[in-house]
Amino acid sequence: MPANPPIPAESFTREAQAVARGIGRLFARNDIWCLPEMPLRNGRRADLMGIDGKGQLVIVEIKVARADLLGDAKWLDYLDYCDRFYWGLAPHLDRSCMEDAAFLPERCGLIVADGYDAEILRPAATVPLAAARRKVEMERLARAALRRHHGLIDPGLAGLI
Repeated sequence: MPANPPIPAESFTREAQAVARGIGRLFARNDIWCLPEMPLRNGRRADLMGIDGKGQLVIVEIKVARADLLGDAKWLDYLDYCDRFYWGLAPHLDRSCMEDAAFLPERCGLIVADGYDAEILRPAATVPLAAARRKVEMERLARAALRRHHGLIDPGLAGLI
């Protein structure tokens, strides 16, 4: 047996889901409603995308492993689809790198979460989207949420669409 056996991928998935649940609870208390795994028009997929009480779009990129956090080169692609961007991190991750200029601390918020709750350590700056872009993205998010909801109440619908 190796000294440091690899961590199974399903373990990362479970932990990421727990972080998403904690963030969802925090956001719900603050009138921000999110949808997980939201595809974007640029081919990326936001871990969480939501709408706050002011109609602003929020995206959260969740990280539970240091290598994934440091090796993620795609996250900048999310900034064109939200008014506010947050990193959602598992509590055990070393957060010192989040102050590096490469992580845009003046723009990106920081949330630490587990499966029970979350805390905003740094609020995200608001960088308003163009009104036309916000409208398109909000409609896409709403339609995705409605499709998913209808799929829950009528599982047979999946084969029809």
